[in-house]
Amino acid sequence: MSKFHDMVRPHLEALLEPEEELRGFAAATQQSMFKGRMVAIAATDRRLIVLPLDRKIEPKDEPISIPPERIADAKAGDASGGWWTPTSDIMDRAAARLQIKTTDGEKLKLMMMRGTGPGPLGELGGGEAQQEGMQALGTWFFGLASR
Repeated sequence: MSKFHDMVRPHLEALLEPEEELRGFAAATQQSMFKGRMVAIAATDRRLIVLPLDRKIEPKDEPISIPPERIADAKAGDASGGWWTPTSDIMDRAAARLQIKTTDGEKLKLMMMRGTGPGPLGELGGGEAQQEGMQALGTWFFGLASR
């Protein structure tokens, strides 16, 4: 488990409803027009939770709860968005992008390290815990698509 995951797990577990299961979570950067901020994005058996974090990896601001019925659109892809350059090719191997639009018009743009690769470089991207969190998110969205 990574330090990030060890620090964030208790905060996410405190947000769970009775009998709700935390299936996995990943570190991400939420991008907006003029800034980016660190968040944890979690998949449960009932919803997504986006928890804003400060520089000390402590909760900051209110979490965003997104049940399946609030998702109007979602897109996942490589970090570059399809533009090829030598730098984007490297970034696409290390990071992914997730865009979510809710039924009330809220738009979330998230960038996540894939956490893959052997040795120290893979660990810098979050390692196995980050990889497992991204797989949990993928499974959550796959379940949404198959409804």
